[in-house]
Amino acid sequence: MALKVAIVGLPNVGKSTLFNALTQTAAAQAANYPFCTIEPNVGDVAVPEPRLEALATIARSKEIIPARINFVDVAGLVRGASKGEGLGNQFLANIRDCDAVAFVARCFEGGDVTHVEGRVDPIDDLEIIETELMLADLESLEKRHDNLEKRAKAGDKDSAKTLSLVKLALEQLNAGRPARAAKVPPEDEKAWRMLQLITSKPALYVCNVDEESAAEGNVLSARVEQRAAGDGAKAVVISAKIESEIALLDASERAEFLETLGLEEPGLNRMIREAYSLLGLQTYFTVGPKEARAWTIPVGATAPQSAGVIHTDFEKGFIRAETIAYPDYVALNGEGGAREAGKMRLEGKEYVVRDGDVMHFRFNT
Repeated sequence: MALKVAIVGLPNVGKSTLFNALTQTAAAQAANYPFCTIEPNVGDVAVPEPRLEALATIARSKEIIPARINFVDVAGLVRGASKGEGLGNQFLANIRDCDAVAFVARCFEGGDVTHVEGRVDPIDDLEIIETELMLADLESLEKRHDNLEKRAKAGDKDSAKTLSLVKLALEQLNAGRPARAAKVPPEDEKAWRMLQLITSKPALYVCNVDEESAAEGNVLSARVEQRAAGDGAKAVVISAKIESEIALLDASERAEFLETLGLEEPGLNRMIREAYSLLGLQTYFTVGPKEARAWTIPVGATAPQSAGVIHTDFEKGFIRAETIAYPDYVALNGEGGAREAGKMRLEGKEYVVRDGDVMHFRFNT
C-alpha cells in the first residue's frame, strides 16, 4: 500500500523547503511569499530501510525495491480557508485524499522570513489550521445531515448508521475538538473513514527549527511536543534548512554532515517512522537473486492479507508462507542457513505477520 501524507501549515513556515528536501527535488517552489505553491506537489519517496540492503547483500539480489511513501505539499492555509480565503477550498480537497496530515509549525525566530500573522507562535499556528479544518468538516457534515435524517426516518438502515456517525463527529467538532477525538466502535471504522473527514486523519506535528536546535529542539518545539502529547498525536523536530542541505550530499558526505550536527539520521527517517506508527503500519520482505523488496502492511495483517499486497491472486489462492525472521536470516546468512537451522517456518492462513519477516508465498493459481 502507498502511504500518502499531506504537508500542511500556514504560509512561510517551511513546508515547501521540507518537501523539496524530502523528495530531493526542486519540484515545489520555495519562496518567501504566501501561495507560491499553486497546485499540490506530490513527491514519491523511497522509505529508508537499512534491513533491505542487508538482505540484498546476503541474497546477492540484482535489484533493491524499497516501499514508497507519497508526500503532498499543500499550499499555505490562512484564517478563513474553510470559507475560501487564500485559495483555501481548492486545497482542503487535496488533504481529504491523504492518509495522514503532517502539520508544519514554525519553531524558529528570524526576520528574514515573513510570517503571515506577523509573529512566531507555533501553537497559535496549529490552532488556526486545526480550526479551519474543523470548520471545513462541519460544513461537509451539516450538508449531509438533513438528507441522511430523512432517509433514516424512512427506514434506510445504512443511512441510519451513517447518521449516527455524522452525529458523533458533529459532537466532537461543535465542542472544538477534531473528529479523531471520537471513540468509534471497531465495527464502524470503515464507515467512519467513508465520511472523509479531514480532522479524523492521524496527525503528525513537524517542528521546523533553526539549525542550532536540530538535535535537541528548542523552547518553541517543546511547546508543540507538549501539545501533541495532549492531542494523542505525534511530534518530530526537523530543520527544513538542514534537510535541504542533506538532500544534496552523497551517502558518505551525508553521514559526516549529520555527525557534525549531532544527528544520527535525516529527518525524513524520523518522519516516516512516526507516520508508520500513526497509521499502524509495518514492513515485511521478499528476497531472492532477482530482487529484494520491502512491502508495507498494517500491523495485525495475516499471511494471506500480506500476500494480497503483492497480488490479489496470492491472497485468493494462498496455501502457506515460508517465513524467516529478519534476525535469523541475517545471523544464519540467508535462506539456506535458516532452513538447516530449523528457523524457516511454514505458516498458514491464521499467521499474523511480524515486522521484518522474510516471506515466500505458496499459492494456487
